[in-house]
Amino acid sequence: QVQLEESGGGSVQSGGSLILSCAASGAIGSINTMGWYRQAPGKERELVARVIPGGTTHYGDSVKGRFTISRDNAKKTATLQMDNLKPEDTAIYYCQAYLRPGDSPMYSFFWGQGTQVNVTS
Repeated sequence: QVQLEESGGGSVQSGGSLILSCAASGAIGSINTMGWYRQAPGKERELVARVIPGGTTHYGDSVKGRFTISRDNAKKTATLQMDNLKPEDTAIYYCQAYLRPGDSPMYSFFWGQGTQVNVTS
């Protein structure tokens, strides 16, 4: 059973920082992309950042220059460093991984349960 476990959410004042972590566990053959998405009340889920195995990163326009994603392939983790947070960053943040379970020849998307981030002005 593959699981993605997020940690690090919470409340912070505008201009502050938070670090989110995602750890993949279970029977995993290999992981391709790892990333973070977020969903604010009344809005669609949107890409925050993702990183591919070679280290290339992609960011949503609203977080470029403020957020940094990294991954540790050996530990099967992805970390999102969020700086200069704004009230509009308030959302539930979800970890996503595109991976191949150990007993499958195919890659699939997996999601974590989400972690709440609140930014107050």
